[in-house]
Amino acid sequence: MMVRRLLWPACAVAAAIGTAAVVSVATGVTSFGSPAADAGSRALVEVPRDAATIQQADALVRPGGTILVAPGTYPEQVTIDKPRVVLRGLDRNRVVLDGGWRMDDGITITAPGVSVENLTVRDYNLNGVLVTGETGADGQGVGRGSDGYGLQDPAAYPPLDGFRVRYVTSYDNGLYGIYAFDAHDGLIEHTYTSGGADSGLYVGQCAPCDVVVRDNTAERNAVGLEADNASVRMYVLSNRLTGNRVGLAIGSNYQEALIPQRSATIVGNLVAHNDDPDSPEQADGGFGIGIGIDGGSTNLVARNRVLDNPTVGLVIESHEDLAPSGNTVGGNVFAANGLDFGYAASERAPGSNNCLLPTNTIAHAPGCLNGPGTDVAQPAAPPGVSFHDVPAPPAQPDLPPGTPYTAAVGLPGAVDPDRVGLPPLDLLAQGSVIRP
Repeated sequence: MMVRRLLWPACAVAAAIGTAAVVSVATGVTSFGSPAADAGSRALVEVPRDAATIQQADALVRPGGTILVAPGTYPEQVTIDKPRVVLRGLDRNRVVLDGGWRMDDGITITAPGVSVENLTVRDYNLNGVLVTGETGADGQGVGRGSDGYGLQDPAAYPPLDGFRVRYVTSYDNGLYGIYAFDAHDGLIEHTYTSGGADSGLYVGQCAPCDVVVRDNTAERNAVGLEADNASVRMYVLSNRLTGNRVGLAIGSNYQEALIPQRSATIVGNLVAHNDDPDSPEQADGGFGIGIGIDGGSTNLVARNRVLDNPTVGLVIESHEDLAPSGNTVGGNVFAANGLDFGYAASERAPGSNNCLLPTNTIAHAPGCLNGPGTDVAQPAAPPGVSFHDVPAPPAQPDLPPGTPYTAAVGLPGAVDPDRVGLPPLDLLAQGSVIRP
């Protein structure tokens, strides 16, 4: 097999990340010594030059080091279990982890401070990228709730502290495209997800989260973005959620710890045309729904553009015995939805103080809603497609040249939702296949 050279000299890469490796001026080749001697000690590992696989590179890299991956297809599952590692592809569209629908998870992060960036993950039976503090006896990430296998105890599995996933394309995976569970202090940005049979993006079981999900595109998933039991300083900002069956779902879930959900901020998103039949079926049969709040409280939904969702633009409802309360909806633009807004709190769990401000452009009177509401009529959803069959996305933008190699610490940084305005219709249109 011919080894492809990196896109810039190894000496330049070494200087950029401050590696202590010895670089030959004559050849530009980094000398690390024997793999056995260098296990877990290298500041920089290049795939496939220094290691044939990304998983082998993880064994060689030291905490705080960098793994650089040259263009190619890598049929493997990868677990990054060293803290503060940066895993970066040298070409987002040509560095491809391929599960061949025979492997479970593409990249699993089980160590704090890891950053995954500038690559593509496709065709895994479970998740494209999994970030989790929950691990099994074998040290592999678990990242799942109860549903027949026992509610996971966050005290036994402390949340993973610090993560970043950026400029990653994840498509045609059997559960989630990018999945952060039992993890906090994180950032998911500039990703593209499609073909997720559960959802493209998911954040679950964190309180306080201190997680920002921004500037992402999610389309042709069962749900574009889902956040269950994701509470307090959970920010969903400036995302393009188009052509899914449900655009955004946030709420409470008894299959996970830290119930109920509360205090998320959903601002500046384009949520449109979530009725694409060429998407996997949503588990509850949802179709044509823009935003759903399910048993969540004290959430802010502001300055979103919610268009052309044929069932409902935004619905607030109960979850089993959990009532929606204290949610605020203001400054949103609703248009061409089957129903702009639905209030569907149940008799069992009547809501309280869910307020529509007069600043919305909406076919519903402003005011605060209390008590039970009225169910939103859900038309029969068209048959879904297998996640195997969702078309591959177009090429996506690369990580900007010269972006520093920095671990995922001190995240998400300063967050000011007040500076996030109403999104334009062409928000993140580059690379999207869905036009509202």
